[in-house]
Amino acid sequence: MISLTMTDKNKGEIRTEHRKMKILVTGAAGFIGSKIAYLLARRGDEVVGIDNLNDYYDRRLKWGHLRLLGIETENNDFAPYGEYHSHKFDKVRFIPMSLDDRDAMVSLFAGERFDKVVNLAAQAGVRYSIENPYAYLQSNIVGFLNLLECCRHYPVEHLLFASSSSVYGLNAKAPFSEDDKVDCPVSFYAATKKSDELMAHAYSKLYNIPATGLRYFTVYGPWGRPDMSPMLFADAITHERPIKVFNNGDMIRDFTYIDDIANGTVMTLDKPPVPAECPNGVPFKVFNIGCSHPVKLMDFIAEIENALGKKAKMEMLPMQPGDVYMTCADTSKLEHEIGYKPKVELHEGIVRFIEWYQSEENPLR
Repeated sequence: MISLTMTDKNKGEIRTEHRKMKILVTGAAGFIGSKIAYLLARRGDEVVGIDNLNDYYDRRLKWGHLRLLGIETENNDFAPYGEYHSHKFDKVRFIPMSLDDRDAMVSLFAGERFDKVVNLAAQAGVRYSIENPYAYLQSNIVGFLNLLECCRHYPVEHLLFASSSSVYGLNAKAPFSEDDKVDCPVSFYAATKKSDELMAHAYSKLYNIPATGLRYFTVYGPWGRPDMSPMLFADAITHERPIKVFNNGDMIRDFTYIDDIANGTVMTLDKPPVPAECPNGVPFKVFNIGCSHPVKLMDFIAEIENALGKKAKMEMLPMQPGDVYMTCADTSKLEHEIGYKPKVELHEGIVRFIEWYQSEENPLR
């Protein structure tokens, strides 16, 4: 149970009161993880966030994500395994640590006894997985195994973990459905994400761990990752550098605004899978989470140009290794079972993103 239904004697209405939980959010200094941690904290849950604060991208963004949670130190000096308390939320703490530290993970779970876990920690990036595959093996496979083992020995009500639209690989059918085959990845990153789904399913079957994987489609918005196209395009256009347009612009992406992603994730967290409603009685589900309104890459660039009031200089390039021509989410399953429905259309989302990009809040400006 995640909520209590009560009668308001004064109004004669039925209202729902959320049962406060202790929730672990991994990758809490990341783009999506920090937003989810904020939503959970705002509704009153106790949140413990962990992140290894690696240098895959500019740490100033990660420190900014933490400041939104009320977590900050002098000179952004976060000691490994230290415990930092939020000055905005009474029940929010942050611990700099990595999933692949097995002993530290066991100690954390033994001491905290979490109700639920949201796993957003991973080595991100499709192209970087071609350059440094071992980082993905260590974080996305070894680290995730450590997490599954902790959920096995210190049971939780729900493990929700980030998968990716990349698992669809060479799938040519559109829109992408959870029932489509996903055994033809085109990057090692995608292979690790599919592996996470398989590992989670096995642990759900063996140890009755309710687990849900969310296949995130392209996420954008304020505080987004600097290696993603919105930030790359905005920065290049602003500084009058050419933007790199792969496959000569002939690409389609299911861009989804961060608020929709975060809200949908929390909604899913609140509804753990029930064995009787799952195939073979295994408490495991996978959902697409996207916008379901994919746009052409050139139209996306035009929206950024309009919001900036500047035209882009373009360097047309061939398709890059690991990339796919199209991503297109069928989110009907998530809408039917969870009630998810994205609200922010592309034009509005790009306007909000560019307003942030040009503001003093952007540490990379």
